[in-house]
Amino acid sequence: MTEAVYNAAGLGLPIVMTIGNRAIGAPINIWNDHSDSMALRDAGWIQLYAETNQDAVDLHIQAFRLAEELSVPVMVCVDGFILTHAYERIDMPDRKQVDAYLPTFEPVQMLDPSEPVTIGAMVGPEAFAEVRYLAHHKHLRAIDVIPDLSAEYGRQFGRETGGLIKFYRSEDAETVVVGLGSVMGTIKEAVDEMRDDGVSIGAVTVVSFCPFPMLALRAQLEKAKRVIVVEKCLADGLGGIVVGSVRMALRGLSTPIYTIIAGLGGRAITQASLRQAFGKAAADEIDDPHFLDLDWEVVDRELARGKEKRRSGPIAENILREMGLVGGKPV
Repeated sequence: MTEAVYNAAGLGLPIVMTIGNRAIGAPINIWNDHSDSMALRDAGWIQLYAETNQDAVDLHIQAFRLAEELSVPVMVCVDGFILTHAYERIDMPDRKQVDAYLPTFEPVQMLDPSEPVTIGAMVGPEAFAEVRYLAHHKHLRAIDVIPDLSAEYGRQFGRETGGLIKFYRSEDAETVVVGLGSVMGTIKEAVDEMRDDGVSIGAVTVVSFCPFPMLALRAQLEKAKRVIVVEKCLADGLGGIVVGSVRMALRGLSTPIYTIIAGLGGRAITQASLRQAFGKAAADEIDDPHFLDLDWEVVDRELARGKEKRRSGPIAENILREMGLVGGKPV
C-alpha cells in the first residue's frame, strides 16, 4: 500500500489516518514498535505521535483541522496494543465543541464538470521538482501552524495537548532524553527516580515527527551536556532513525548524542533498564547505538552457528529455540 500513501500526499488530499503502530516482518510480529510509520517518513504525510490515549483523542481532532488548513494528509500514530488496546478513562469532547473548533467543510480540490481538471496526472522531469517542492513547503508551513492550532485547542478545550514538542524537567538538565509515543511515560518515571538520586536529567517528547521541529528542539537541547534518543525502530546498518533528525537539529554543536534502540517487536521497556542505560550515558560510558536488554549471548551463538555451517537454519527459528520458546535444538 506504500505507493497509495505517497500518492495521497502528492495529490494534497486532506486525509486523517490512524496508525496503530506495529512492527514490520519478517519474522511476523503484531506487537508495537515504530517501524511501520518510520518507513513512511518521507511519504509526505504529517506524522503526530500520541503519548497517551487522551493525546490520541485530542490529536485526531487537531489533525482534521491541520489537514484541511494545509490540504495535506496527516497520520496520528498510536502505539499498538499499549494504547490501541488499552481501556482507560479519557475526556471525550462533545460534538458541539468539536464542530466549533473544526472549519466549515470547503474542499480545496473537487471534481466539477463545468471546470474539468486532471487529478493524478503524469508529470515529467520538467515539472516534477517544482511539484515536490510545494509539498515540502506545506510541511514548512506546518511548523508554524501546528503550535497555533494546539494553542487554540487548549483555549477551547481547557487542556494543553499537541504542539511540536513537550518538555519534562529539561530546562536545567545536563542530560536530556528525547523520544516519542507511549514510552515517554516510562521515561518520565525513570527521570523522576534519577532526579531523586541527584542526577540532572530531563526529557523532551517529540509530538510532530513530520515535519521535524528542528529549531524548537535545538532551543531546548543546546544547553544540554549530552542527549539520549530512545527509539522504537531500527535502520539496519545505521542504527536509529529519529536520531538522524536530532543530530541535524544540533549540527554545529559538539553535544554527544547517544541512541538507545528499545521495544522492538513489543519488547517491554522497563524503568530499571532505562535507568541503567541513562546512567551509563550520563557518564559517557555507553555504546552507540545501545540495544536495550539485547541478549548478546544468544546473538553471538547464532553468529557462530552461521560461520560453522552454511545451512544453519532460519534465524528466527533458531533464536526461539535458543530461548526455549519452541521445542528442539537450533539447526
